[in-house]
Amino acid sequence: MDHQREATPSLNRRAFMGVGVATTLSSIGHAGHAPSQEAPHPGKDAQGRPLPYNPRTFHAMPTRNLGRTGHRVGIFSLGAQAMVESSHTDMAVSIVEKAIDSGVNYIDTAPAYGNTKSETHVGMVMKHRRSEVYLATKTHRRTYDESMRLLEGSLARLQTDHVDCWQLHNVQRMEELDRIFAKDGAIKALEKARDQGIVRFLGITGHYDPQVLIEGMNRYEFDTLLMAFNAADRHQYSFIEQLLPVALAKNLGIIGMKVATRGRMLSTWSPPPLDQQPKRMATNRPGVLTMRESLFYNFSMPVATNIVGCDNPQQVVENTQSAAAFIPYNEAVMARLEERCKSIVNQGLYFRKGIIDRLRT
Repeated sequence: MDHQREATPSLNRRAFMGVGVATTLSSIGHAGHAPSQEAPHPGKDAQGRPLPYNPRTFHAMPTRNLGRTGHRVGIFSLGAQAMVESSHTDMAVSIVEKAIDSGVNYIDTAPAYGNTKSETHVGMVMKHRRSEVYLATKTHRRTYDESMRLLEGSLARLQTDHVDCWQLHNVQRMEELDRIFAKDGAIKALEKARDQGIVRFLGITGHYDPQVLIEGMNRYEFDTLLMAFNAADRHQYSFIEQLLPVALAKNLGIIGMKVATRGRMLSTWSPPPLDQQPKRMATNRPGVLTMRESLFYNFSMPVATNIVGCDNPQQVVENTQSAAAFIPYNEAVMARLEERCKSIVNQGLYFRKGIIDRLRT
């Protein structure tokens, strides 16, 4: 197993576990359970558009500050992959509707999800519920022209004239950063879209290498970071130890993803035959955690929210119920979950540097 340790400031476990967790979570918002918070009064942005506001959120689950964006976000948010990026339009739309009805006030999508199906399905709901959620999408292109064309398509599919956050999608390597920050790079598109009021905030996302994302954040003052981590994270190029402290120091709005790695972290998951699985994810091992353990692990970290893909509306309800019942795990519990995940690191972090490189060879 490859354990990278760079000179980047690492995250001391004591800083975030036990009393440290409660203190750090309190600094970004509500740390406990009892989701009976007073709903903030909705406001408007500089263009006079209503800020995202779902009054159900504040009775459904704890909320936290999304960095310096001014948005108060529920700890469970919808990642518009899984069924939402599928060809099952009715089910996809029902998941998005149920999420908002259940109190979710942050939805993450991208044109790369389902070859634009995700944005299309989310847009069917945004057409009449746009003001209720903070809407984030992405560009997987690295040049100005390509990214601007992609954004034009995203807005059309999402049936809106603006998104709350436009993000650089899954930045993996230093040469990508060089392209993004070139004279005709994607960062120019992000800035222009923000200056024109088409997007409100800018973000960077990644699954692969914490050092690349750290370099990106050092080159540019982003508003948000979408980072992949779960209870297996500390065993391979840890985002928790290397990336998270940097993002916290910069006061970014931090969003977690890959909470259960498409179910492969879960003890209830039955691996299909190996020849029926994508090579990069193939495994014959079931997971080792419950969904609630996976969620509570991520909720216990000092991030604003965690996006989760859902296969049906019932999963949305179950995840919302877990968020409502959340109490931060202490150091001992977190360590036990991490230890259990040693046996499933490859399937839990199939997207991470080292693991993905071995699978490519």
